[in-house]
Amino acid sequence: MIKALQKALGYQFQNPALLTMALTHPSTKLPDNQRLEFLGDAILEFCVSDMLYRKYPQYHEGQMTARRAALVCERTLCVLARQMGLGPCLLMGNGEEMTGGREKPSILADAMEAVFAAIYMDGGYEAAKAIILRLYQDEEHLVAPKVKDDKGALQEFTQAHELGLPVYQIIAEEGPPHDRHFVAQVSVQGQALAKGSGNSKKGAEMAAARQALALLGNKQNS
Repeated sequence: MIKALQKALGYQFQNPALLTMALTHPSTKLPDNQRLEFLGDAILEFCVSDMLYRKYPQYHEGQMTARRAALVCERTLCVLARQMGLGPCLLMGNGEEMTGGREKPSILADAMEAVFAAIYMDGGYEAAKAIILRLYQDEEHLVAPKVKDDKGALQEFTQAHELGLPVYQIIAEEGPPHDRHFVAQVSVQGQALAKGSGNSKKGAEMAAARQALALLGNKQNS
């Protein structure tokens, strides 16, 4: 399965241990992919930002930010992970396995980011960039099947009403390392607007954005 994954990625690891770590969920109690996921998140955001800046010279900052949010969100990363056949390659504890961990969007998305970081650590920035650009070359198709994500929609709303950019903050997290629960708060113009919770930071932020949109929509309609 690892060979098939490398073929799908179009990248052969010089140090396969990096790929193994990227696919290792914290529930195994082995060296896991959390640090790589942190690094991969930053690498992906930079590569996608660079791609959008060059591809859409007509876009203003808000349009690029909303587009990037849709491309690096959990849902899109999960789509890519499934296209790569990443789920069957994951290493996880029996408990996570029994609860369908291989199909959980948050786990697949985190692992996909970790794989990007593993490629970066193995072959350098240019190698990681080449893979990311290839996977995102049809980015219109990646975001087309879904309704605009809630964070992007909230940002477009606040900018359209000259309220500035929403600011997200993780205000609480609990649970064991392999089953964390996060609470996010979104603020607009320095004022706390809504909270949301989820099994990942991104999921919690998305839930907070969803609540904020509902609140702002109610205000608009009242």
